[in-house]
Amino acid sequence: MNIDVMNFFLPAVVSAPIKEPVPVFLTILGIMLVAPLLFEKIRLPGIVGLILAGVIVGPNGLGLLARDSTIELLGTVGLLFLMFMAGLETSLDDMKYNADKALIFGVLTFAVPMVLGTGAMLAIGYEFLPSVLVASCFASHTLLALPVVSKLGIMRSQVLTTTLGGTLITNILALLVLAVVVRAHQGNLTLQFWLFLIPSLIIYTFLTLWGVPRVGKWFFRKFGHDEGAEFTFVLATLFVVSYGADVVQIEPIIGAFLAGVAITQIIPQLSPLMNRIQFIGNTLFVPFFLISVGMLVNPMILIQEPKSLIVSGVMVTVAIISKYIPAWGAGKLFGFNKNRIMVMFGLSVAQAASTLAAITVAYNIKLVDQLTVNGTIAMILVTCIASPWVTARWGEKMKPEDANTQKTEVGKLGDRVLIPVANPNTEDNLLQLAIILTKSSAGTLLPLHILIEEGEPISPADKTRQNQLLDNAEMIAHAAVTKVLPIGRIDESIDKGIARVAAEQQASVIVCGWKGYSTYEENLFGGVIDKIVQRSSVPVLVSRFPLPIEHTSRVFLAFTAQQAKASTFPQSIKLAKTLAIELKASLQLLQVVSNKRLDVDLIAAGLIPEDMSIQKLRGNFVKEVSRLLQSNDLLLLNGSVVQKGQMFSLLGHVPEAIAHNHPKVAMMIVYFPQS
Repeated sequence: MNIDVMNFFLPAVVSAPIKEPVPVFLTILGIMLVAPLLFEKIRLPGIVGLILAGVIVGPNGLGLLARDSTIELLGTVGLLFLMFMAGLETSLDDMKYNADKALIFGVLTFAVPMVLGTGAMLAIGYEFLPSVLVASCFASHTLLALPVVSKLGIMRSQVLTTTLGGTLITNILALLVLAVVVRAHQGNLTLQFWLFLIPSLIIYTFLTLWGVPRVGKWFFRKFGHDEGAEFTFVLATLFVVSYGADVVQIEPIIGAFLAGVAITQIIPQLSPLMNRIQFIGNTLFVPFFLISVGMLVNPMILIQEPKSLIVSGVMVTVAIISKYIPAWGAGKLFGFNKNRIMVMFGLSVAQAASTLAAITVAYNIKLVDQLTVNGTIAMILVTCIASPWVTARWGEKMKPEDANTQKTEVGKLGDRVLIPVANPNTEDNLLQLAIILTKSSAGTLLPLHILIEEGEPISPADKTRQNQLLDNAEMIAHAAVTKVLPIGRIDESIDKGIARVAAEQQASVIVCGWKGYSTYEENLFGGVIDKIVQRSSVPVLVSRFPLPIEHTSRVFLAFTAQQAKASTFPQSIKLAKTLAIELKASLQLLQVVSNKRLDVDLIAAGLIPEDMSIQKLRGNFVKEVSRLLQSNDLLLLNGSVVQKGQMFSLLGHVPEAIAHNHPKVAMMIVYFPQS
């Protein structure tokens, strides 16, 4: 009786779902705005709020919206974007750190949930294929708690690199299981399928992970000045690779995930482009998908089908246990203490992106029913609450233990980054560099433009141009979610103006552009850069970027033993490490010995960290460095010690000779003031 009344009442709340496009879109936008804010107020993930909102407004709730073709289309786009963003968080470089540990943990955190999950679902009456499919959902996981570890400052700890590498392995294996189960359910799991799938999958994966980064680099090099074109290229890549997956007869979500893994290799994590991708995905596409998933849930099944409670309870229990066992076992094998083990467990227990993707695909082909969808939502709710809480509680205890291994940022160098701007067409890369330094320390960007006073009033046209340049720099900084303070100034000379602003604003570093050569007059008397360096009481980074900064594949720090003995050399090491991390580039250290008497073992002398490898060569500095430079390198050199009142060019012949030999190689000369 009560069930009949509820079944009658809920659909009657709204006589018919909204059909008109504008009210439909307005309703969805309202949900996107209100639901996450309400749930974050009560300290629950916004993802849960969006799913539950979909339940309420969907056909099984109040009936405000129908899950029609429009919702399904937008939900599919959101699903692909969700998997794409999961791929963006998974870097192949993470496999290079502790690769053996990552492999072991990845296999364990896949195999244990597969075995336990399949057995548990068979035990409660599921058939074999649905049981395997649900088990693959347990095996995959979403790194929902990454923002927590980022705030704790333990992103580069051994436990994190192990977990990140393991995530890549288990998610790919889980998605492959999904592809096989779907084909088996459709009756197409034949020998011919395997003979086609294995070679085509190998070729497809190679073309994606090898080809996409190279095509992307070419495109950004050719059209990197157009921000709209960059974003459109990324979207096009996502859908081309996803369609390619469908062509080789695997699920498009696998292609979306691989597209993210491929694209993340060429887009710096702190760049405006990466911020735009994540912003559009998190605020528009992914919420569409989450709401559409909520529309699949029928809360009445909890009352009509008591088995739904059993399914939900089993899925939640198995999800937690099957992720704790691999974390505990791998942690004990690696010698991790309890804090590190619990952080591994906290990161790997969250079920969201891959789980939702797989269960949605399975539901659409009628491989699983609404009971399973309900159980999946319950599992997501519990694990998404547990994951950040577990990670934060034990990660805070882990922080002091790993403090020495985590200090990869530049320290105070990025607190207040001063960058003179004059030409937006040529200084975009310098702004990107300044933004990377600023965001690495959560600091403030200080774009500066100086108008020279020459005895006459500044013209309105010059003042307007100054405002436009500063507005453009501010816009780029805001696009990268960077705190910015634009500064317009009138002064008697550029170098004096920069030095004065640096002192007044307590700048921590100055970023300057360099054309790659000096005129005869500059060599004799010193140019503007020389005077800036001489007047500055903070480090100055003299930089040249012939190609977009995101093309950087290797940070190459070259130095002599004498330079390594300088008190400021550790700051150069930190700067190189930070740039390599943020640009997703490798780091190469080169010590050039020109005199046998000056040959010093820098690691033994404690001048270089023991965990860093150094290549040592004998010979002429310019010749040896030029010989080893590659395209897409960023060469870091240490400038001469700055002497007050020095009249000749500080740059000298070494940087200019290297720049002449490699006109397309990015360079940075680091000058530290004399203490």
